[in-house]
Amino acid sequence: MKAKITLLPGDGIGPEVVAEARKVLDVIASKFNHTFTFSEQLAGGIAIDQTGNPLPEETIGACLESDAVLLGAVGGPKWSDPTAKVRPEQGLLQLRKSLNAFANLRPVKVFDALADASPLKAERVQGVDIMFVRELTGGIYFGQPSGREMVPEGRSGHDTMRYNEMEIRRVLKVAFELAHGRRRKVTSVDKANVLATMRVWREVAHEVAAEYPDIEYEDVLVDAMAMYLINRPADFDVVVTGNMFGDILSDEASMITGSLGMLPSAALGEAGSIGLYEPIHGSAPDIAGKGIANPLATILSAAMMLRWSFKLHEEAEAVETAVSHILAAGHRTRDIAYHGENPIGTVEMGDLVAQALSER
Repeated sequence: MKAKITLLPGDGIGPEVVAEARKVLDVIASKFNHTFTFSEQLAGGIAIDQTGNPLPEETIGACLESDAVLLGAVGGPKWSDPTAKVRPEQGLLQLRKSLNAFANLRPVKVFDALADASPLKAERVQGVDIMFVRELTGGIYFGQPSGREMVPEGRSGHDTMRYNEMEIRRVLKVAFELAHGRRRKVTSVDKANVLATMRVWREVAHEVAAEYPDIEYEDVLVDAMAMYLINRPADFDVVVTGNMFGDILSDEASMITGSLGMLPSAALGEAGSIGLYEPIHGSAPDIAGKGIANPLATILSAAMMLRWSFKLHEEAEAVETAVSHILAAGHRTRDIAYHGENPIGTVEMGDLVAQALSER
């Protein structure tokens, strides 16, 4: 097949990890007789520095003309002034909206070779395989009115959490359809005991659940879910929730695997839409340019691209298997290395995955 891929390396370690994912995609293209054409564009802080805009029109155009988008990371201390009118994260939110990528898939799966890297006991993380489905284009990150003002008591900020039935229903349907191919269980996370928005969420969730009688369903309050992810994470299959709760809970769950550097994500819309793929970690400016970042989350994000945007399931599995073999062989970057081990660097880890694919 032929596919156009827009690369958005972004800020911090983004360019380093995206380079390794592209390396792996090049091997896949050669090995399986595909043609991948890459276009590299500006996004995030670097785009602000060069154009004044975190998501220039040229970048949006390239993304809309591509078959999929692979993002590294955006942001960093240089652009973190809370009073700034233009911030890197605004570009990311705008990109998700532009692509109508409303469902964020964040798999949390513990590789056997990394069970001891988890801060939880090995027996507690054994068998953990959760698919988080986070609503991505609504909720408090997009609700209006939002802003800040001076009041007699001093500075005041306000944000609005808002969801309509359509937004809730479509992301719930994504979760239930995913559950059909997994362990047939959906957990919907809300705060319906306090928030009116979340009571609407729960009502719609129950209506959607009634359309899938073969899927086990449960409601869990977000504060309880934060506890359950620590004391019984293996009990969950597909977890669906709103934008802010999904952001927080999936980052919490990532530590079950031992490192944010291991977890990929996909942002998808309706069938046939352009998918956005990115590691869930940030730009890690403290290690940028040192060649020690873990590229596996970005490489696994590329595997999700192969599976979800291109329907290349064998190729996606080949990448995932290569990563598993490399880890089983004991290769570690600094974030997942055991005490006393000598970790390898970003490029070396990418080379090892590419080599494992070449020798497949």
